[in-house]
Amino acid sequence: MPDRDEPNPMEEFFKQFGLQPGPDGNYDLNQLMGPLQQAMQQFSRQMDAMGSGDGSHGLNWTFVRDIARKVTAASGPDPSPTPGDASAVRDAVGLAELWLDQHTAFGRSAATAAAWSRAEWVEATMVTWQELAGGVSASLAEAISGVVQRPEPEFAGMAGFMEPLMRQAAAGMLAAQVGQGIGQLATDVVSVSDLGFPLTERPVVALLPANVAAFADGLDQPLEDVRLYLALRETARQRLFANVGWLGPQMLALIGKYARDITIDAAAFEEAIESQLSGGMTPEALQEFGSTVAGRLFQPSLTPDQVETLARLETLVAVVEGWVDDVVAQTTAGLLPRAEALLEVVRRRRASAGAADAALKTLLNLELTPRRVRDAANAWAALRSARGVEERDAVWAHPDLMPTAADLDDPLGFAERGSKPAPAGDDLDAALAALLEQEGTPGSDSGPDSDH
Repeated sequence: MPDRDEPNPMEEFFKQFGLQPGPDGNYDLNQLMGPLQQAMQQFSRQMDAMGSGDGSHGLNWTFVRDIARKVTAASGPDPSPTPGDASAVRDAVGLAELWLDQHTAFGRSAATAAAWSRAEWVEATMVTWQELAGGVSASLAEAISGVVQRPEPEFAGMAGFMEPLMRQAAAGMLAAQVGQGIGQLATDVVSVSDLGFPLTERPVVALLPANVAAFADGLDQPLEDVRLYLALRETARQRLFANVGWLGPQMLALIGKYARDITIDAAAFEEAIESQLSGGMTPEALQEFGSTVAGRLFQPSLTPDQVETLARLETLVAVVEGWVDDVVAQTTAGLLPRAEALLEVVRRRRASAGAADAALKTLLNLELTPRRVRDAANAWAALRSARGVEERDAVWAHPDLMPTAADLDDPLGFAERGSKPAPAGDDLDAALAALLEQEGTPGSDSGPDSDH
């Protein structure tokens, strides 16, 4: 409850309409109805001008997209890739495909090569983010009901009038926060699946030339070599996602399950909503507010289910990125000077809490730190050395064959045990179907990538 000696944000909000409490300190509900309805209609028109949400507490994804685009624009110039950029990416991907043919059992995917601006990355990944983050908005309902059922007597009976306005304001705030997270990611990723999981509806090997140049800045390496190295990593991931049918859906299922369990920090939410009520709820104000509260509206503590889901997801991302490390290390040996130095740069980037980590925290309250990528790379390398490339890649035939945390502790033991028979195809289909039904994965075949 607010300190009664301090100005009440709700009172300040009502003063905008010239409304004052009566002699008994309470408000006349009949007097309030007209101004509140007018405020709600005005705000609805402002938000509808940029696209509508998907329900009473759904997110306005047109607004999310608009915020994300503005964040990328504010981070610096974001020119559309030139024909020369597109040609350079196609050449790098073409060479990467040729080199990878010799070092993985997986055939080439149908993915096209593309050079994207940051804004194009936002547009191309938005459908997947909508599927992953859309469920978070359901957590608003409980938080909103807690705010509108205010204990102060002067606000008694007002829930029915205030709740619709609160819902729209809350959905706008959350949309602004989600847009901030997506925009921040766009400023950091160097390729479409740089986070470690697929993010597009259709396979594509896309690099972001502006972000690649920023990655290469200060490395004392030719930009062409850096571009080729990053193209190798992205092309290897896309081959993996294309050839391992269960992988992308399972990663998205885990992220979606984690996101659905997100809860709103009631105290932070009440403070935020009162600030908005007293300061105005225009789209411009919500955009500014999104950057102010980014990452603070979610409950900081995780549920036991979220902890377990996050551990599974981090292990899976580590196994994916470890496989990419091993494949690319073997592919570049003797062909790309100083490839080992570039791998160390990638590993340092993973270990540091960078822009992508902050963005995932803002977007999904997700602190994805696959600390065991190096251990996973060692396990894949041990299996390849002991049994060859074919047997290393055959492990991806079924999720039950994947290295566990115990295997990452004992790479040589994993190499000895790595040729376990895969379950029958029907069993795999049944197990994957059960997982998707249980965890409600998005319908796309792609998902985010996290290697930070």
